[in-house]
Amino acid sequence: QVQLVESGGGLVQPGGSLRLSCAASGFTFSSYVMRWYRQAPGKERELVAIIFSTANTNYADSVKGRFTISRDNAKNTVFLQMNSLKPEDTAVYYCNAVLPTNWGRKNAGYWGQGTQVTVSS
Repeated sequence: QVQLVESGGGLVQPGGSLRLSCAASGFTFSSYVMRWYRQAPGKERELVAIIFSTANTNYADSVKGRFTISRDNAKNTVFLQMNSLKPEDTAVYYCNAVLPTNWGRKNAGYWGQGTQVTVSS
């Protein structure tokens, strides 16, 4: 059974940091492109970061320079290090796994249950 389980969310003050983890199982992790999405209340789900099988990465302009996506294929885990957090980063963050051919396709692949990140003073 395919599973993606996010963890590491919580409440943090503006300027603080959080590290999200996504533990994957049930598929060949190293063959997949991994993506982090987020969805704030009343808004569309948006792509935050992507990491390819080569470990190359891309980021949304809104998080570039503040967030870092990484992967550990030996542990079947993808991470999102979030620094200099802003209130507008508040959202449910979702882990997503897609085959390389579908990396640019929205809503494709496997999805985790999400973890809440709240940035507030």
